[in-house]
Amino acid sequence: MRLRIGYSVTYGFEQPTPMIVLLNVHYSRASDLISPDTMITSPSTPYTSYRDSFGNWCNRVLAPAGRFQMRADAIVNDPGLPDEVPLDAWQSNVEDLPEETLIYLLPSRYCESDRLVETAWQLFGTTPLGWERVQAISQWVHHHITFGYEWARPTKTAWDALQEGRGVCRDFAHLGVALCRAMNLPARYCTGYLADIGVPPSAAPMDFAGWFEVFLGGRWYIVDPRNLVPRIGRVLIARGRDAADVAITTTFGPNQLQDFQVFADEVVDPAATP
Repeated sequence: MRLRIGYSVTYGFEQPTPMIVLLNVHYSRASDLISPDTMITSPSTPYTSYRDSFGNWCNRVLAPAGRFQMRADAIVNDPGLPDEVPLDAWQSNVEDLPEETLIYLLPSRYCESDRLVETAWQLFGTTPLGWERVQAISQWVHHHITFGYEWARPTKTAWDALQEGRGVCRDFAHLGVALCRAMNLPARYCTGYLADIGVPPSAAPMDFAGWFEVFLGGRWYIVDPRNLVPRIGRVLIARGRDAADVAITTTFGPNQLQDFQVFADEVVDPAATP
């Protein structure tokens, strides 16, 4: 299948302001792009691109004073398959894990796994190792947190989400990541597009989605405690330790978000319609 993905984000700046923008499709999906997701700015403003330490594509731009818009509109091929469910995936001992996964066992800004060790082992210490344990964590988080955009705030951590029991998709993911790490399961935070395919469409405006990946059986698998069920039409933008590593924009000066739009829709080929 093909998906049309993109965004339009508009800020107001009091003065020229440096920004880091992380909105390009992840390099692992670059070969799937039929039309590029090049960032277009208005007014037209030069920017440079680089790869951060996690391999994510980033853009550096000096946004001019006044109204500044960033947008992209792309078409991407997608296999149209739901997220994998690796029922037999095993959990490696810490001493056997690849070195590049070890950073995802450590506490981070929004995932204080060290504060959650006792809670995690009380809740999940008797669950079977591997995918069953991960699913038990994901299901518990799904039922523990009540979703609502009104409960979003940029400083909320996994510990806060645990105590408050409410939040948005990033809070579901942060709590899942922290609990997995507390159980010696490498876990990393992900952000990207998630189309409403095979599920009832939401009445709320579309936003970027947050989920996480866990390392089992020698590779990474998607885990989405917000939605819980395997989903179709997921397009990765970035991975990191938590949301601090994959913020869609980081601004170094006063600003006001004036408009924010995201879209991810299946492209229906008229020629294929009977």
